[in-house]
Amino acid sequence: MRVLVTGAAGFIGSGVVRELRDRGHDVIAADLMLPQAHGQGAPPLDVRVADVRDKPAVLALLEGVDVVSHQAAMVGAGVDSSDMPLYASHNDVGTAVLLAAMAERAVSRIVLASSVVVYGEGRYACPEHGPQPAPPRRLDDLQRGLFDVRCHRCGEPLGWRRVEEDTALDPRSSYAASKVAQEHYVAAWCRQAPGAAVALRYHNVYGEGMPKDSPYSGVAAIFRSALERGEPPEVFEDGRQMRDFVHVDDVAAVNAMAVEAVLAMSPETFDAFNVCSGSPISIHDVAERLCQAVRADLSPRVSGRFRPGDVRHVVASPDKAKRLLGFTATTGPDVGLRRFAHEPLRD
Repeated sequence: MRVLVTGAAGFIGSGVVRELRDRGHDVIAADLMLPQAHGQGAPPLDVRVADVRDKPAVLALLEGVDVVSHQAAMVGAGVDSSDMPLYASHNDVGTAVLLAAMAERAVSRIVLASSVVVYGEGRYACPEHGPQPAPPRRLDDLQRGLFDVRCHRCGEPLGWRRVEEDTALDPRSSYAASKVAQEHYVAAWCRQAPGAAVALRYHNVYGEGMPKDSPYSGVAAIFRSALERGEPPEVFEDGRQMRDFVHVDDVAAVNAMAVEAVLAMSPETFDAFNVCSGSPISIHDVAERLCQAVRADLSPRVSGRFRPGDVRHVVASPDKAKRLLGFTATTGPDVGLRRFAHEPLRD
């Protein structure tokens, strides 16, 4: 089949392109080459430079396309509220323009790159008082080093539980709000076009080709960059935040599975899937493993600093993707982080 991949020169998008081509699909690769993701680098020879907010350009890209793999987006947690227009423009307006062009070209299938950030805080339970929602953490608590989400009855720290796809969406940052909006636009388009869509909610993606240290980089790359400068990686809060780190090769594989699966879906269908390794790990342990692999003479530095938009714990359930897409991650953090310690990063 012919697949349009937006964001095709990016960290994840380039892996998706390779995986689809390896499976025999005809891929049209397009990317805006945003400096935040690519620096001043030239686009690869097989990538068309195009902006998904430019409808005539998108209409040209969609000629003869069967499925769109929409990876293009401004990523990262954001620096501050001044980033909000960038997220709204690239992520939300860009997705809306792409969907309108797809409807005009009668392209009725899309795979959307979404994110774990749509959940906000994950799921929690108190050993004594049971499951309960997690309100945003208070700024004065964070300033005093009180990082845990606490039971509203007894005040004890809540334990995390795995997040399933039917968990309510609760964005806590500008980037998260833009990803929720993308999902909602796609779900509305499924009904109106009509079309079918799969949203893949990536957890912490890492691996070869990850962008180096910048305000928009993932935490694993930030740790790597610090070690390469001979500095201990700085771990925010107390380092006990739990996450799921999934290797980019697994993310590319599940995208190909989703592209093939969405063709068989009925019109007016929208479905979302967690994309995760299924092996949660603390942020401190990520930093520690990279130290051991890169600079054993260095140890993580727990600074107590924080970002107000960050969440305490969010750990996904991999069950639905396994059951309905046939996806199981092949690279866990034990192996993957050792590999990542020596894989090249992108300038």
